[in-house]
Amino acid sequence: MKDLFDKIYKDKGPLGKWAEQAEGYFVFPKLEGPISNRMKFRGKDVITWSINDYLGLANNPEVRKVDAEAAAEYGSAYPMGARMMSGHTDLHEKLQDELASFVNKQSAYLLNFGYQGMVSTIDALVSKQDVIVYDVDAHACIIDGVRLHLGQRFTYKHNDMESIEKNLKRATKIAEQTGGGILLISEGVFGMRGEQGRLKEIVELKKKYNFRLFVDDAHGFGTLGKTGAGAGEEQGVQDEIDVYFATFAKSLASTGAFIASDKEIIDYLKYNLRSQMFAKSLQMQLVVGALKRLDMLRTMPELKEKLWENVNALQNGLKENGFDIGTTQSCVTPVYLKGSIPEAMALVKDLRENHGVFCSIVVYPVIPKGLILLRMIPTATHTLQDIEETLTAFSAIRERLENGTYKRLSASVEAAMSNK
Repeated sequence: MKDLFDKIYKDKGPLGKWAEQAEGYFVFPKLEGPISNRMKFRGKDVITWSINDYLGLANNPEVRKVDAEAAAEYGSAYPMGARMMSGHTDLHEKLQDELASFVNKQSAYLLNFGYQGMVSTIDALVSKQDVIVYDVDAHACIIDGVRLHLGQRFTYKHNDMESIEKNLKRATKIAEQTGGGILLISEGVFGMRGEQGRLKEIVELKKKYNFRLFVDDAHGFGTLGKTGAGAGEEQGVQDEIDVYFATFAKSLASTGAFIASDKEIIDYLKYNLRSQMFAKSLQMQLVVGALKRLDMLRTMPELKEKLWENVNALQNGLKENGFDIGTTQSCVTPVYLKGSIPEAMALVKDLRENHGVFCSIVVYPVIPKGLILLRMIPTATHTLQDIEETLTAFSAIRERLENGTYKRLSASVEAAMSNK
């Protein structure tokens, strides 16, 4: 019999095998200083494009004041216990009611964490007789939730309506045999590419197929739609989303999440979500802080307006300078370049050390071999100067990538990788 750890010693995983070359710089980097458009990385000032603080609330003085006052009043433990036992308060209910109203749903329920909540919600919504149909590019939290499902599940090609309908037909045949139903899962905004899920077209398919729609709108909540209620509002189909999910970790710059739906559905979920039933309640400091942030989102449209001013300036500037930003329809701004993993590492080091620009790097196996994705998140705190400096830096690194500078610089790294 093998030692359980043998596989760990032999295979660190697709990302872990590069830890020696990457950890501390390319992965698990340490940004320091107040959360803002400019922070410090290894003692140097950098323009930060990797912080999901869309509306710039993380270091907002009003927000920090409320957070501090709530911490002083309640501490970090209150309330103790799970919601069902001893961790339920009027303020939890107040936040739920306000969230439901904001996203135009009858009812809402708080979740401690977005990832955990998504996994548990999927698990609670389906039984083994049911069929799940979901986008192949879905976030890891959706994939992990689907993995818990004991019944059939099918992926459809990313945002491909023909593939969606094909899989709905397959799911319908199976559900008719098992006596189950169909859950279709899409994201409101796909966080890597920035594309919106094709919610309007998916909703149209309800006229032909009997399914329920569950939308993860982590990146759409607070950034899309007239009021900021998300991708469903943006596309005019918020009422047709059967279960709506969003996190506080993006626009609200905090911890926690929520689901919203018809009252009867939420009443069912709050009694069947294992990750919430058996977990400590969301602490009061976070609840009070979320109420303040939601109020600012609702009453200060200038936050979203400033965000989109920066988004448009950055994305238009990149396109005008000949960069490929894919088909993003959101704040998420991907920049696609061609090169190897070692070239990507040399490129990003140059970008950070010599140009003072910090953005996330994505390479194979997350995206196809030969591609480098620099993922940028504009926020309301960025300035036009930040954008101009970044565009200048990107033009410089593209030139070095194309003339082979990074290939020469990365030769030693490539040799080390090939020996693994």
